[in-house]
Amino acid sequence: MMVRIKLQKGPPIQRKSGKNRLVASAIGTLLVPVTLMAYILGIWRLASDLGMAGEFAISGLFSHWQVWIAIAAALHIASSSLNRYGRGGTLKGPRLLHFRNDSGDSPGVMPPKKVRLR
Repeated sequence: MMVRIKLQKGPPIQRKSGKNRLVASAIGTLLVPVTLMAYILGIWRLASDLGMAGEFAISGLFSHWQVWIAIAAALHIASSSLNRYGRGGTLKGPRLLHFRNDSGDSPGVMPPKKVRLR
């Protein structure tokens, strides 16, 4: 016995850029509290090292404040980039992470003007 299920035709598949802007915006928004938590854990660990707070609850690799601040900074960059992309901008990272091309110039950057001094 063969059973056929007939479904209605949906909208045709479109090939356009920016299809995942809503997903990027949602993930970027959800990363904001995670970033804040990582900053707070880093500050708590630093305050614990300085004797201004109680004992830090986590041991091992994540017991260092530098690790938490680095994680928080990476999450902050990711969150702001995803939120920018979700609002209709482009998905780009910080300028510090861009590599130079073969000519030595960064892509999209005008070469410096030559100035004659008298």
